[in-house]
Amino acid sequence: MKFTMTVSPDFSPDHIAGWYVFNTWLQIQSEQSIHLELYNSFEKQREDIKADKIDLIYANPYDASMLIREKGFVAIASPFQKSDEAVICVNSESDYTCVEDLKPGCTVATADDPQVSTIGMIMLEPADLSSGNITVDEFKNYVMVAKNLISKKADAGFFLKEAYDDMSKFIKSQIRLIVSSQISIIRHTFLVSPNFLENSSLDEQGVRNLLNSMHETEKGASTLKSLGFEKWDNQDHEEAEFMIDLMDTLID
Repeated sequence: MKFTMTVSPDFSPDHIAGWYVFNTWLQIQSEQSIHLELYNSFEKQREDIKADKIDLIYANPYDASMLIREKGFVAIASPFQKSDEAVICVNSESDYTCVEDLKPGCTVATADDPQVSTIGMIMLEPADLSSGNITVDEFKNYVMVAKNLISKKADAGFFLKEAYDDMSKFIKSQIRLIVSSQISIIRHTFLVSPNFLENSSLDEQGVRNLLNSMHETEKGASTLKSLGFEKWDNQDHEEAEFMIDLMDTLID
């Protein structure tokens, strides 16, 4: 049986090759046929998730909630010491130096990434800004957010911190970070579907063992490095549920 793996569209383009290498590694180690499907937008990926076309996914915290609670996916692991933080940036030539400099009526660019948008809006609260007194323009990815800042079509932009960190020196020279979140416990998570667990030769613990020991071999460590990871950290159901509850609290 052939399975499909995907990755949350907020990953850095620099890691595209790394995910293909990881998929090959996973196929060899699991002895399963796994196709890697990458998406340019969150919307299209979520359509396929809802249509039960995805079996394994490196998911952002917002989508993890739907995958676990609605689709029965099982949380396996998260990257070691990598939390999902959001940052707010402005054009490098802007006079804005802090969030409080932003005023009602300003335009904020964001990607179709609810967790980052939610955290970004929370960080705007010290300036008394909300969706009711600013314009929020949503784009397919963070590169488009950066382009709107660079062209000065937006006053500020929300980014996943890792996406910002991975941007080219050229792009980062034209935008400036003014604030970063410090939540720490929200993380991307590798999840597997009930279909994979029922129809592959691996059970939940088998997948955990593969990922948690990945850094112990030269090939595994090299593959992790291509993703920007040091190693995988075990993520159990209780930890995943706690993170989901926190995300629900932030969004509500």
